[in-house]
Amino acid sequence: MLKNILKASVAFVALCGFSFAASAEKLDLNTAEGVAKVGRKFQCSLKDGKPVTYYWHGTAFGRTQGMADKVLFNVEGMNIRACTTVMDKDRGYGYRLVSRELLLYRDPKTGEYLKTWDNPYTGQNVKVLHVANDPVNSRPTFGVGRDGKVQKFTGTTLDGQMWLTSTIPLFYKNPLAGDYQKNIGGMYHATEMFNFFAKEKDMLDGKKDQADVQIAWQRMSDWLPWMEMSGREGLFYVSTAGRMLQKFYDVPQAMRDEIAKNYPIYNAPPSVDDARPNETSWTYFKKMVPVEKNMGE
Repeated sequence: MLKNILKASVAFVALCGFSFAASAEKLDLNTAEGVAKVGRKFQCSLKDGKPVTYYWHGTAFGRTQGMADKVLFNVEGMNIRACTTVMDKDRGYGYRLVSRELLLYRDPKTGEYLKTWDNPYTGQNVKVLHVANDPVNSRPTFGVGRDGKVQKFTGTTLDGQMWLTSTIPLFYKNPLAGDYQKNIGGMYHATEMFNFFAKEKDMLDGKKDQADVQIAWQRMSDWLPWMEMSGREGLFYVSTAGRMLQKFYDVPQAMRDEIAKNYPIYNAPPSVDDARPNETSWTYFKKMVPVEKNMGE
């Protein structure tokens, strides 16, 4: 009898120990570290320096007053990234993300990557400049705000799915404009909308460094600079969907071929200590397209 009791006690203690260990592996959204780690899993991996690739595709449209919206071209994008842990004496656990990003424009009929494009609004054939932003890095993110309070997780759960939505209005001095922006305008105006979806159990599982995250990305903005729209009224917008891939080589073959040919460094993220200023489609355009000296003559 005593022997059986001892066996039962040992089994109970072992079971309790397993339960404690298992519960310790579950991320708690009521804690600062839990909020930060769940946010990190939407972005990348819990393993420092592990490359993670997002891929998405969709369609770009143009809108002008008094006309039906036009399909301009298809879009295909990827972002290869990595995260690293950041510890702060006041805010505790956090992470920083580093990445490179491509957005390529494709003919909606043939699927070919565009070199030139017939602008339906101006009738001009213009040279296409794809987006190649290196780097696109973030500041450290923590589960504790600057006010010292634990951040609330802004997502929600429904039927076992975890959802996170982020809308980012953009309004800043356009790098392509001159010095008289207060007088004649020249601000860049856009909105980016991100939606992330993943299984709740995977996101809260602290033993899994990565989850199967699906995304939707929409963007509204001014016309792209290479379209040569000369300040015409209207709106450019894209609607896309995609997911976090298991590895870079899950990117479709056609895009991998294009990367190997024209963007070879985009098969790996920057170093996690990358301190370069971020690139945008506007600063990249300014680097790649020289100012026409005879403009206005």
